[in-house]
Amino acid sequence: MSVQDDLAAVKRCLEDLVRTVGQLERSIEAERGGPSAAPPPSRPENLVTIPDTPYDSGLWTDADDEGLGARDRHAP
Repeated sequence: MSVQDDLAAVKRCLEDLVRTVGQLERSIEAERGGPSAAPPPSRPENLVTIPDTPYDSGLWTDADDEGLGARDRHAP
């Protein structure tokens, strides 16, 4: 099989899966007596909030500018 054949087979399988999941969702809704409200999305516990305030410039005093060399020297 070529890569194109493999990709076509995977695409068909994925479409079958999506169709089957849709049918399963519809059958579950029918058993429950109609559409049900989706549960509220939960916030992941490992989510890190990044503040909008600027970073302390003191953190970067000894850092090199990537690709440009150090501030007090010329790039090669």
